[in-house]
Amino acid sequence: MQRASSFLILKDSVASFSIEGENPPNARAVRWGKAIGQAGVKPLSIDELNRLQQMVIENGRFIELGFRKRGGFVGEHDRTNGEPIPEHISAKWQDIEQLINGLLKTNELLSQDFDAVLAAAIVAIGFVFIHPFEDGNDRLHRYFIHNILAKKKITQQGVIFPISASILDHIDTYRKVVEAYSYPVLDYIKCKETKDHNIEVLNDTIDYYKYYDASKQAEFLYDSVEDTIKRVIPEEVNYLIKYDEY
Repeated sequence: MQRASSFLILKDSVASFSIEGENPPNARAVRWGKAIGQAGVKPLSIDELNRLQQMVIENGRFIELGFRKRGGFVGEHDRTNGEPIPEHISAKWQDIEQLINGLLKTNELLSQDFDAVLAAAIVAIGFVFIHPFEDGNDRLHRYFIHNILAKKKITQQGVIFPISASILDHIDTYRKVVEAYSYPVLDYIKCKETKDHNIEVLNDTIDYYKYYDASKQAEFLYDSVEDTIKRVIPEEVNYLIKYDEY
């Protein structure tokens, strides 16, 4: 299992990038894999999140690192006029610090006697809804999952739980689950297009990112945990056994 864990760390790291449509150089995947392998060791804080974002972003020259200082959304732009077509609208940048501090406090409270998978769903989904950074949010969202599962000792010490590999294999379901809350909320967010084809939120939206329904996300995460235990990890162990036999 210890030997398989070394391969699973890299597999999970590559899977996490693949979910975002990236094919990172091996060194970059190894670097992020090392960060995943340390999940649950360092306490999560704003400084730690900033450090992790710097590890995720290969070239910070084109991305403003740290919390956003402008609006943000997930989606596309109209090909004719560049108008934003959001599938998810991120929290107002003015609310980010308050929201993240609240999320980190929630993480501390849930680190006590609370179900590991439910805790991971509540905190990780809350983070991806807030979308505090310009880039790297989704990988850090999955890092929250690793961190909480490791901290609650869902696996033995030193063995990574490669849940990103399972998520990648069910990527369409994963996207639908993330959108299950964020997409309906679009009807309640008033915004306008900015000169650089971004969006500016005009009304008070902080409660949408404080109080959210993570039921579907928790169900998906339970399925992913089960799939990781019953399929992903055994497949890697069996591969190593057969490799040694030949």
